[in-house]
Amino acid sequence: MVRGGDLLIPREHRRYLLRCPSLVRSLSADAEQPEKYAVHQVRPGLRSIAPALVRAIATTGKGAMQIQQLGTPLTLLLLTLFFGVTFLITLSIGRKQENADHYMTAGNRVAFGISAASMTATWIWASSLYASATAGYTYGISGPIHYGLWGALMILFIYPFGRRIRSLAPRAHTLAEILHVRHGRSSQLILAGSNILGSLLSLTSNFIAGGALIAMLSPLSFSTGLLLIAMGVLLYTLWSGIRASILTDFVQVCAMLGAVVIIVPAVFFAAGGPAIFETGAVNLTPQQQSFFSSDAFLNQGAPYIAAVLAYAIGNQTIAQRLFAVREDKIKQTFVTATIGYGATVIGVGMLGVLALYLGLEPMGGDVNNLIPQLAASYLGVGFLCLFFIMVVGSMASTADSDLSALSSIVMTDIYGRNIAQPGSANPKLMLLIGRITMIVATGAATYIASNRLNILELLVLVGAIWGALVFPVIASFYWGRVTNKAFTIAVLAALAVFFPVRFGWVTLSGPVATVSDFFAVIGVGVIAGLMSFGFFGLRAGIATAFVAALAVLPLGMGFLHQYPVLTASLLAYAVSTVLCVAISLAGRERFDFARIAAETGRFDESQAAT
Repeated sequence: MVRGGDLLIPREHRRYLLRCPSLVRSLSADAEQPEKYAVHQVRPGLRSIAPALVRAIATTGKGAMQIQQLGTPLTLLLLTLFFGVTFLITLSIGRKQENADHYMTAGNRVAFGISAASMTATWIWASSLYASATAGYTYGISGPIHYGLWGALMILFIYPFGRRIRSLAPRAHTLAEILHVRHGRSSQLILAGSNILGSLLSLTSNFIAGGALIAMLSPLSFSTGLLLIAMGVLLYTLWSGIRASILTDFVQVCAMLGAVVIIVPAVFFAAGGPAIFETGAVNLTPQQQSFFSSDAFLNQGAPYIAAVLAYAIGNQTIAQRLFAVREDKIKQTFVTATIGYGATVIGVGMLGVLALYLGLEPMGGDVNNLIPQLAASYLGVGFLCLFFIMVVGSMASTADSDLSALSSIVMTDIYGRNIAQPGSANPKLMLLIGRITMIVATGAATYIASNRLNILELLVLVGAIWGALVFPVIASFYWGRVTNKAFTIAVLAALAVFFPVRFGWVTLSGPVATVSDFFAVIGVGVIAGLMSFGFFGLRAGIATAFVAALAVLPLGMGFLHQYPVLTASLLAYAVSTVLCVAISLAGRERFDFARIAAETGRFDESQAAT
């Protein structure tokens, strides 16, 4: 029984009302004259309480009824159990085994099973679950597919670049550390700075997801939930860095995948099953009903392709696992993570489509509430507890990765390769710096998260910013002629173009729109070419780039500028590529890639067993 105003409404009737928003609106409109509402219009089980139901709806405010909550004691118990068990797992990593390198890369010897689970858990974060549901709610059936499919494929596309990077620097700690050898300090700090920004915003989005979950499913406020989640993640990650993250990821991904298999079908059938697609079709536009929605592709799919490809280069959480896994297990790890991510995220994203069919309005107008709102509306306490653990697990698995990534960047790229004299970095001091970084990052992310930003927009924005780095970084690992000057100018110029377009500071019309469309077409070619190059080599990459650009040219001119989010991302790719290639060709530098392995390596040579 659930209370609506002064009326106790049986759960089965509440579910019926949630499936029929038009009925609720009609009841609300007749709230002052319930006798006008004919009993034959109401479901048989509701006829006897129709007049009182009308008043209850009026009392609670236009159909708003309390949803199932776990209660404060149960919520705190679940959080204590989850983070307590996680912390106990990390205690198996003895402090006597600690050193700076293991704190950042786990000794470069993590086996396939653990590494695949960790990569999957890191990529399946609470933010991606929420963002996929938002995509489904906003763009309909094809929304989660565009979000999950391209995200999954991008994991696969990272693989060939990962093999190259690991072969060049088998004992590196960060990508920026490699750039320090390849180009020097400015290029290193540009990449390190973007990684810090990205990991901090990623951490923020996960805290937002956790806070929204607790605020929805318990009497606790968003701010309280935010603090509980932040403190819980920091508690166990602070102990042993990446090793704590990887070890707990295995348990978390098992819990997540098991919960998804149970929760998504449970919500679907509790909400009405297949009949929803008939009764709720009126709530969708033709674009939202289509598997091949151009609106979904241009506003969600295409920008996300650009954004997620950039995550491969700009996201230190992925690079950290690349350096941690055994080199001969890189391929299996990435393929397994591709399958696990795609299936899970697309499945959970369909909850957003379900909400769209049901005609549900996000509570408080906040789309971040969609998933917990659906769960709280249709699941009993047992399933709701399972759902709670699923989301907290997905959130924690990536939040701890972000903290580990931030600590490794500051330890390596700020202190180890810049502040400390060459060869004189103090490993014990590095560990202290890493732990302080985690504490500061947690505080900063908690403060930013209090603004409750839109998670989907946040993720696309971060990925788009990283888009300016993709070509210069990848080219630096393959082409010996790329110079520090070419890298720096290309990235800064691309960002200078990206921000005005992305945030509407420049009006895309007339000649500006024409130039914008032309470079956006080049951006399409760059993305397609990079994807092909990783698997099939230079000639195939160049050919694919030209074919893709020529194919899009007649369609893109006069059209692409109408989608500023997509255009800004494509411009970042195009400008950085054109400038990087042009300036590099003008120079005569030839870099010896053998230097990278010789000049990157362990800070602590006392290698304890992992």
